Amino acid sequence: QVQLLESGGGLVPVGESLRLSCTASVSAGSLHVMAWFRQVAGKQRELVARIISGGTTDYADSVKGRFTISRDNTGKTLWLQMNDLKPEDTAVYYCNVDLLWNGFIWNYWGQGTQVTVSS
Repeated sequence: QVQLLESGGGLVPVGESLRLSCTASVSAGSLHVMAWFRQVAGKQRELVARIISGGTTDYADSVKGRFTISRDNTGKTLWLQMNDLKPEDTAVYYCNVDLLWNGFIWNYWGQGTQVTVSS
């Protein structure tokens, strides 16, 4: 019921900024929690930031003060503004959403977008 399309990744030097976008196409139900995860090859996928439908946000300690998660009024577009990027931010970033439908929560992943920060 949900398709996620991510964009905005790329190669940037240390200290620069990037803005990731994730657009959700929803055929039924409503989106609840929307989040960004990241994964480095050989390591576990980790939560970067999440936003609940009411607007509450939560961040990994490593990105607090540098990254900002937001969503538009329709709740179907998610952004991650990443400032002061560091080499350790290099990873594949994934959009993730929880869909409330038919009394259940369904979880969906995007295809991922590569972010590379060069030192």
